[in-house]
Amino acid sequence: MFNWIRPQNQLDERSVDKGLHNLLYEGVFGQVMLVLTMGPFVVAYALHLGASNKTIGLLAAVGPMAQIVQIPAIYLLERIRMRKLLVTLAGGLSRASLLIVAMVPLFVPTRLRLAAILILLCAHFGIGAIAQCAYNSWFRDVIPEQRMASFLASRLTWATLVGALISFLGGAALDFVKTHMDPTLAYSALFAIGGTSGLTALCFLARTPEPVMPRAEHASLTSLLTEPLRDGRYRPLLVFLGWWVFAVNFAAPFFAVYLISRLGLSMTWVLTLSVTSQLFNVLFFGLWGRLSERFGNKAVLTLCVPLFFCTFLLWPFTTMPERHAFTLPILFGIHIIAGIATAGVALCASNLTLKAAPYGKGAAYLAVNSLVSGLAATIAPLFAGFAADAFEPYQLKLTLSFLNWRTEQTNLALRTLDLKGLDFVFLAAFAFGLYCSHRLLAVKEEGLVEDRATRQAFFGEMRRMVRQVSTVAGMRQVMAFPFIYLTTRATRTFRSAAKTLPVPAQDTEQRQ
Repeated sequence: MFNWIRPQNQLDERSVDKGLHNLLYEGVFGQVMLVLTMGPFVVAYALHLGASNKTIGLLAAVGPMAQIVQIPAIYLLERIRMRKLLVTLAGGLSRASLLIVAMVPLFVPTRLRLAAILILLCAHFGIGAIAQCAYNSWFRDVIPEQRMASFLASRLTWATLVGALISFLGGAALDFVKTHMDPTLAYSALFAIGGTSGLTALCFLARTPEPVMPRAEHASLTSLLTEPLRDGRYRPLLVFLGWWVFAVNFAAPFFAVYLISRLGLSMTWVLTLSVTSQLFNVLFFGLWGRLSERFGNKAVLTLCVPLFFCTFLLWPFTTMPERHAFTLPILFGIHIIAGIATAGVALCASNLTLKAAPYGKGAAYLAVNSLVSGLAATIAPLFAGFAADAFEPYQLKLTLSFLNWRTEQTNLALRTLDLKGLDFVFLAAFAFGLYCSHRLLAVKEEGLVEDRATRQAFFGEMRRMVRQVSTVAGMRQVMAFPFIYLTTRATRTFRSAAKTLPVPAQDTEQRQ
């Protein structure tokens, strides 16, 4: 009766294919759960209930804060050694709590609803961290390493595409419902659908085969936790990922606050921008996957990480000092660039993390990675929330004036910079992002190719995509000049770089 939950000594090719098939569906339904219960929806719900910037920061910190539970979860996992059992039980309880969140407006007074939601989300993330610890190890061992990059790209593509569609429909439905009924009930419906989707994802996960967990050397919990920190190859990766998460979470939780409170956009517009970013995620997963296989994950990260953080500098220009005609074009530009960059970071950071974790020690290594990232993601929004409230009454103006110094008559006054409130938070996040880019330089990866070659290949791929999409001669001519120059220069670089790359054994056998 319980054979489905028992680990298998060895997985044949058919079992692996079945597992990857179920993991693909699990990723899609899990993404639906995330987009409906986190991000802009939960921020809008909190603002509807009267949350301050500090409360928004606390709300964003709840999930990462719960990752501390992974420390005892490692010990529990090593004792039980049945990852599917832990994921099924803990994951079921965690996701069922979202259904309880949906019922909060029915039983809790208005003044206590925000506190009740925070407590329930703490339970959701805390119990979910136990499941996540076992899930990471299981996920690492069930996917063949030679298929990991392609599978992750496919899984992220489908999950992001479906999540984008569901989030847009949810935002449009929310704006429509607001004019006909209490929006609180609409938010509850979103949590109910999200919780149900999460439980559905768990059903697919339960059908995924689990290999027997490799037995690690007997070691104390302290030793298991400190081993990744002593690993000279893994430690720089932890530092980089910690700073990445800190810089992103210093600003990202307040994007929705900025759009809703500062710019006065509806949820439809907020989700349209989010969907735009996610669609460009989908479009560029394949490109970044090809480049990472060709030049390495770190080479792609050195291009994507700075590109993403540069978008933080564009947010203040959406209000100069108030909403203007170019606000929406700038916002779309921000989300397009962010979508392109985060596709590369999500794919390549996952590849690096999974490949750097030794086989059989994935639970400890990935748990430590979650703890470091969780600590950074906990501290960042809390600090940002206090900083946002502290800078709220302040404003920095920079005006370029053309005047007659004799009469002191101003002929032209151009306001070039106008910062206030959350603008200072975004600038601080950009500064943290610069240091994160510096820490990436210390990450080591075998077979690394010169960064310039990666940039040239990226532009070459962009030119190919434009040529496939557009048949307009004028568009091709506009795109032709810079790419012809770059690809001509890139030819010698690619040939020399290819000679330095190790030839995979499988390719050598095929050639023979």
